[in-house]
Amino acid sequence: MTSAGLERTLIAVERAGADMFASTEAYDRHVGRYGAALSRAHITAADVRAGSRVLDVGCGPGALTQALAETVGPERVAAVDPSVSFVEACRRRVPGGDVRVGTAEELPNFGTRFDVVMSQLVVNFMSDAVAGVQAMRAVAQPGGLVTSCVWDYAEGMTMLRVFWDAALQLDPAAPDEGKTMRYCSEDALSELWEQSGLHSVETGELVVEASYDSFDDYWAPFPSGLGPSGAYCASLDPDRQDALRLECFRWLGEPSGSFALRARAWFVRGRV
Repeated sequence: MTSAGLERTLIAVERAGADMFASTEAYDRHVGRYGAALSRAHITAADVRAGSRVLDVGCGPGALTQALAETVGPERVAAVDPSVSFVEACRRRVPGGDVRVGTAEELPNFGTRFDVVMSQLVVNFMSDAVAGVQAMRAVAQPGGLVTSCVWDYAEGMTMLRVFWDAALQLDPAAPDEGKTMRYCSEDALSELWEQSGLHSVETGELVVEASYDSFDDYWAPFPSGLGPSGAYCASLDPDRQDALRLECFRWLGEPSGSFALRARAWFVRGRV
């Protein structure tokens, strides 16, 4: 991220007075809109089966945790997230699950090891990705799986790609996540997994889709300051924000009604 982009992001977060990802409602309208479909695809790719004990690292408001509970039963699911509001939301969605406040790098002691340890859309937001994945490996059973998926910020995550392409059209210094996110390719994820001591590493793509009622439905989460895209949007003065809104509308083809957008995530898994 450029220094100017970082400064804008920090100013936006300060104005919001909260964690970029703390608003459950805004999150569910933003990337969370893809959560249920992505979770189902992730679970299939991770080969999670009935009877498995699973940990969801960086659970957010609980899309993956909920899907895991439906697959293996809530009593076999644990989850952790640094956001108190997200942990509370996840607990409401998965009563009976063991959901705690904590970080990937310093996981709580759940008193057990897991057959599958998963993270979804989290690796790029870890303060130390190698330490985070190593901590995930440490709580997995011998022979167990450690998996993750991240958005293809550079090309395949249409909702964010449209936003950043529009932003770059108006501001060439905009902090495009396709360039600022370190782990957004199969090669980068594979290298991270191997560097973290995992073996039999495999990668692939997960492709999902989400529907929008209107352009306003698409745009609404961005001014809230949610995530890097929202933080950038919230950092703009009203005139520049209006210009960005109009540019996004143009990049989407000026939709007059409902529409759907495709999103690709890169998947990685490795064995302990």
